[in-house]
Amino acid sequence: MFQIAQQASADALGPVTPALFFCGAAMVVVSAWAIVFTRSVVRMCFFLLLTLGSVAGLFFFLEAELLGAIQLIVYVGGTLILIVFGVMLTGKPPHAETVVKWSELVLGSLVALVLVGGLLIAWSRLSMPVASEEASPNNAVAAAGRALLSSYLAPFEVMGVLLLVVMVGAAHIARRKAQ
Repeated sequence: MFQIAQQASADALGPVTPALFFCGAAMVVVSAWAIVFTRSVVRMCFFLLLTLGSVAGLFFFLEAELLGAIQLIVYVGGTLILIVFGVMLTGKPPHAETVVKWSELVLGSLVALVLVGGLLIAWSRLSMPVASEEASPNNAVAAAGRALLSSYLAPFEVMGVLLLVVMVGAAHIARRKAQ
């Protein structure tokens, strides 16, 4: 991770760049932990928005614009909206607090520790190459971007309309059951 920040510091921003990168990474970690420890569903959605948006910012910061745009469109735009609709359709007050059982907290903590341990082991075995300045831009990424905005634009639009119809239908069913 430090090599990525050092490589990013080679551009025009100078020594401020690694500091910005690590501030963004810290924002991702802190907001993700805030999701875990808050009890309000509305605050959980806000911290999820902050986490996913910060990850998109890191992608943009590392000059992976396609990944950053996909992160914003798919996760921040699509998934978060579905979660907000799910919260709205549950019938609970929006500021109701969730209660976590002790056994669920212990089991979740154990699973999280195992996952973090696995990630640390994988990261310790990973050798990250430093990008050379002679590297040419990848034409596959540009081709994928063109294909998404030309050949596959209609299927994405159809899926968007389908999701809208599903959400309206779910709201109508939930409203009818509430009456």
